[in-house]
Amino acid sequence: MLPLGTKMPAFQLPDVVTGNTISSKQLEGKSGVLVMFICAHCPYVIHLQTELARLGRDYASSNIAMVAISANDAVNYPDDAPEKLKAMALELGFEFPFCYDESQQTARAFTAACTPDFFLFDRDLKLVYRGQLDDSRPRRGDHGNDLPVTGKDLRAAMDAVIAGKRPDTNQRTSIGCNIKWKAA
Repeated sequence: MLPLGTKMPAFQLPDVVTGNTISSKQLEGKSGVLVMFICAHCPYVIHLQTELARLGRDYASSNIAMVAISANDAVNYPDDAPEKLKAMALELGFEFPFCYDESQQTARAFTAACTPDFFLFDRDLKLVYRGQLDDSRPRRGDHGNDLPVTGKDLRAAMDAVIAGKRPDTNQRTSIGCNIKWKAA
């Protein structure tokens, strides 16, 4: 896991919606930066995708820059190919760029492990939160729960960063599907 206090890794990735290159440099100068590793096919992401869109709308006028990144191997997982990611972003009305990390180098630099995986950096681009969206989990067999998706943990961290405070360091890691790495 990327330790708290780590400087945000630099990246340049194409936005699947606009085709424009989004760089970490463009996200600087805000109260904070939220980087979300997500994809289109993961049941954990599907479970909370509406909340991710709501998060984008709710924080659009805040001083937090947001970007979503998918790094899954699209050859072996075609539901996570850029055109499918674009359809997802348009259908959900994402108000933040959704980038595709074809080389998977950005995901590796962030030590992203699963989808979803959330990384929140402060104004100095130091990692202050790497944790779950909230306690809700999709129902899958005997796993999951019936808790509503609220985004309470990530929202509390974002609100702290906006207020110039440090988020609670007692953070629960995100749970989801492993990133689909390309064969070596």
